[in-house]
Amino acid sequence: MTETTSGPARGSRSKGSKANKGLRIERIHTTPGVHPYDEVVWERRDVVMTNWRDGSVNFEQRGVEFPDFWSVNAVNIVTSKYFRGAVGSPDREASLKQLIDRVVRTYRKAGEDNGYFASPADAEIFDHELTYALLHQVFSFNSPVWFNVGTKQPQQVSACFILSVDDSMESILDWYKEEGMIFKGGSGAGLNLSRIRSSKELLSSGGNASGPVSFMRGADASAGTIKSGGATRRAAKMVVLDVDHPDIEAFIETKVKEEEKIRALRDAGFDMDLGGDDITSVQYQNANNSVRVNDTFMKAVESGSQFGLRSRMTGESIEEVDAKALFRKMAEAAWACADPGIQYDDTINHWHTSPETGRITASNPCSEYMHLDNSSCNLASLNLMKFLQDDEAGNQRFDAERFAKVVELVITAMDISICFADFPTEKIGETTRAFRQLGIGYANLGALLMATGHAYDSDGGRALAGAITSLMTGTSYRRSAELAAVVGPYEGYARNADAHKRVMKQHSDANAAAKRMDDLDTPVWAAATEAWQDVLRLGEKSGFRNAQASVLAPTGTIGLMMDCDTTGVEPDLALVKFKKLVGGGSMQIVNNTVPKALKRLGYQQEQVEAIVAHIADHGNVIDAPGLKPEHYEVFDCAMGERSISPMGHVRMMAAAQPFLSGAISKTVNMPESATVEEIEEIYFEGWKLGLKALAIYRDNCKVGQPLSAKKKEEKEQAEPEVEKVVEYRPVRKRLPKGRPGITTSFTVGGAEGYMTANSYPDDGLGEVFLKMSKQGSTLAGMMDAFSIAVSVGLQYGVPLETYVSKFTNMRFEPAGMTDDPDVRMAQSIVDYIFRRLALDFLPFETRSALGIHSAEERQRHLETGSYEPAEDEVDVEGLAQSAPRHVDAPKSDVSQPRTASGAPREAHSSTELVEIQLGLNADAPLCFSCGTKMRRAGSCYLCEGCGSTSGCS
Repeated sequence: MTETTSGPARGSRSKGSKANKGLRIERIHTTPGVHPYDEVVWERRDVVMTNWRDGSVNFEQRGVEFPDFWSVNAVNIVTSKYFRGAVGSPDREASLKQLIDRVVRTYRKAGEDNGYFASPADAEIFDHELTYALLHQVFSFNSPVWFNVGTKQPQQVSACFILSVDDSMESILDWYKEEGMIFKGGSGAGLNLSRIRSSKELLSSGGNASGPVSFMRGADASAGTIKSGGATRRAAKMVVLDVDHPDIEAFIETKVKEEEKIRALRDAGFDMDLGGDDITSVQYQNANNSVRVNDTFMKAVESGSQFGLRSRMTGESIEEVDAKALFRKMAEAAWACADPGIQYDDTINHWHTSPETGRITASNPCSEYMHLDNSSCNLASLNLMKFLQDDEAGNQRFDAERFAKVVELVITAMDISICFADFPTEKIGETTRAFRQLGIGYANLGALLMATGHAYDSDGGRALAGAITSLMTGTSYRRSAELAAVVGPYEGYARNADAHKRVMKQHSDANAAAKRMDDLDTPVWAAATEAWQDVLRLGEKSGFRNAQASVLAPTGTIGLMMDCDTTGVEPDLALVKFKKLVGGGSMQIVNNTVPKALKRLGYQQEQVEAIVAHIADHGNVIDAPGLKPEHYEVFDCAMGERSISPMGHVRMMAAAQPFLSGAISKTVNMPESATVEEIEEIYFEGWKLGLKALAIYRDNCKVGQPLSAKKKEEKEQAEPEVEKVVEYRPVRKRLPKGRPGITTSFTVGGAEGYMTANSYPDDGLGEVFLKMSKQGSTLAGMMDAFSIAVSVGLQYGVPLETYVSKFTNMRFEPAGMTDDPDVRMAQSIVDYIFRRLALDFLPFETRSALGIHSAEERQRHLETGSYEPAEDEVDVEGLAQSAPRHVDAPKSDVSQPRTASGAPREAHSSTELVEIQLGLNADAPLCFSCGTKMRRAGSCYLCEGCGSTSGCS
C-alpha cells in the first residue's frame, strides 16, 4: 500500500536511523485537483448552549460554518470546545475549515521538515486525505490536539500520562507538582506508589514511615483544589499499589471508609450528593484506585494458600496473609464503592515491548495506556461505522482495505506529532521522544455490531471485534516498520529489539488462533493475517518506529464530534436516542442501526417498520410483532429490559485484548443485586481470560448517586405504619432530585431575564429560579433572595394563588411590553412572573377569578363572549395543569414519555430518555456545565449536551 523512495535526510531523526527515504502517500478518498472542502455543502449556524435547569447561557457563538451533514450536537461541541480565540473577538475561529487547517497544516509542515514524504506531491496528498477524514468524521485526534496544535500555546498532543514516585520526600513533592501541572492542562495522570515504604517499616531516623496511603491524602487534596483545566469537574488520576505492599489492606479500604463517612454525614443532614457543598470534606474522591496483582498472588487465591507482603527496602517478606481473604477484601470494597479496580501485572508485562528499559508499573487514569514511567501517549480513534458498506448484491461488508489505508494515514500523522510536541515535564518529553508511544483506537463498535446483526455478547460479535482490532494493530505496526525504514526506529528499539519482535510474534500467533465465524469477520481476519506477516518481515529488517501502537480509549468528546452512537468498545446505551434539531428543539428516534440490523437478519420492509414502531412505543424489542425470539439478543443494550450481562462485557474485552498494544478503558456495570462473590468471579475471570485491567461498578453503590424512584417506593413501603403526631406548624416538602420543569426566557420593558419553574412530579409548583443581570450584581442578588423566599414558601405549603394575588399588578420599572403573547403588557417584572406562573400552573377557574387568561382564551372571549372552552375542546380543568407547560415538539418516532401525573416529562440526553422509557434511574452524575444526565464512556462519564467529561479528554 505504501512505497518508499530514497531522498536527502531532513530535520531531526532518531539515533541510529538509516539514510532517509520518503513515504509515497496513496489517495483513499480524495480526487486530484479537487480540495475536500469543495466537495461538501457548507452552511452557517448559530450555537447557543444553555443550562436547561436555570436557563443560563453557557456559550454563544453565531454564524459558525460547518458542513450541512454535521449534527447539531457535533457542531455545538466543536464550536464550544475546540474553536480557539476569545469569544466575540476577530481572532476567534468561526469555521470548521479554520480548525482543521490549523491542525493539518501543522502536521504537514512537521512531516516535510522531518523527511516523512517522498515529494511535495505526497505531502499534498497527505494534507488532503487527513482533511477529508476529519471533515467526514472518519476519525478524530484526541482533544489536546484540537486544543493546542497550531496555536501559540505549548503544542501538547497527549491526553494520557504516567508518572513515577520514589521513596523520598523530594520525589513525593515532585509528584504533587507534576500531577498538578498535568491537571491544570486538562489532562490526567496515573502512577504506582509501591516504591514508597510502608507504614510498617522504619525510617533511617528510627521512626515509622507514613506510608503511601498517607501521602495519597495530600495528592487528593491537591487534585480537588486544582480540578482539571480550571473547570468544575474533578481531576483525572489513577493510583496503583502492588498487591504485595504491606499497606495493601489500608489502600483497599481507603474509599470504603470514606463512603461510610459520606453515609453518616448524609444522614446527619449534610449535602453529600455529587457536586454537593459538603462532599469536598471527604478524602480520596479524586482518583481511581487499582490493585496491581501478579500471577503468584492469583494462583495463591486459586489454591487458597498464603501470600507474602514484602518490605519495600529489602524485598523480604514481612507478613503472611491469606490470599483468598485479601482477594475477598478487594471484592467487598469494589462492591461497596466501586474501588479498587484490578490490574494484572504479569499479563501486562508479558506484552511489554520495552522490558529492558523498565517494567510497566502503572496506567493512565482510564487504564488503557500502559507503558514506561514518565511517559505519555497521544490518541486517535476511528469511526467504525464509516467502513460498513453494502456490496453490489446489497450485502453488508466491512471495508477492510479502506480501513487499513486510513489506519496507515492516521498512524503516520500521530508519529509526526511527536516531532513537534511539547510535554508537561522534561522527563516525560525525553521518554516519549525515545519510545514514541501511540494509541490508535476506535469508536462505534456497539453500533457496528448491532447494524451487522451481531449480538454484543455473542461469538460472532466477538469475532468481528477481534478481527477489526487485529487488523488495526497489525496495520499500525506495519506502518511503524515502514516509518522506521524512512526516519529510523525509536531510540530505545536497539536495546529492546528481541522483546519487541517477540511481542509482535505473540500478536501474530493470537491472530492465527482466533476463531473465524461468518462472512463479515472472515475477510477482515484474512487482511489482518497479511498485515501481521508483513509486520514480522519488515520488523526484522527495519525495526519499528513506535514502542506502542494501539489502545481502546473512552472516546468521549471526540466520539460526539464524530457523531458516534457508541463510545470506544461499549455497547449501545439503548434502542431509542435523543436527537437535537437544527433551529432548536429535540426529538426521540429509534436508533438508525436497528433497521440495518433487521435487514441483515432477513426481515422484509413491512416487518422492519412494524418492529421499529414497537420499539418506539416500548423502548425494547420484547414481543415486537414478527421478531423471532432468537434475534432479541442482537438488540441487547447497556441498559434496559434486556441488558447485557456483566460477563458479556468481560468476554468482549477478552476478544480485543490480544490485539492491542495497551489495554481497554471500560467499566463492567453490575446490577445493584450483584453479590461480592460475583465480583470475585469477574476479577478472577479477567485474569484467566488475559485482560490487562478491569474495573466494576455496582449500581447505586455510591451515596452521591441519584436514588431511583423505584428504590424510594420500596423504602416507603418497607416502613411500618406508626401513629403520627399532629404538628401545628408547616412541614417542608422538598422536591425530589429529578423533577419536571421548564425554563422561560422573557423581556419586560427591554429588560431580559430567565425563569426556571420546577414542580413536584404530581403536586404542582415547588420552586422558582430567576436570573437577571450579571452574577454578583445587586439585582442578581435580590432576585436570588426573592426566588429562595418564594420557593421555600411553596415547599411549606403556601398556595401559588396566594402569591399570584399578592404580586400581580405590582408597579415598578422596568415595565411595559413583553415578548410573551399570553402576557403582552406587564406593570413590573414581578407582575409578569406571577402571571406566567398562573398560566402555567393554576387551573382555569382559579386564574380566571384572578383575571388572568391566555391569548387563546382572550380571543375566544372576543368571538364567543366566554373565556371557557367549548365542550368538544380540550378539558383544560381536567388536565389540572399541575405540571409545567410544554412547547409542542416536532413529531417524533417515539411516543412522548409522561410523568406520574400524566404530564409530559422532558428529556435532555439519551441517558435521561432511557430513564423515562424504562422507568429507571441511571447511575450517573449530572453535568456540572449544563445540568444534563451524563452517560458512561469507558471508565469515565460523558455529557452529550456540551461534551464535558468527568475526567478523560
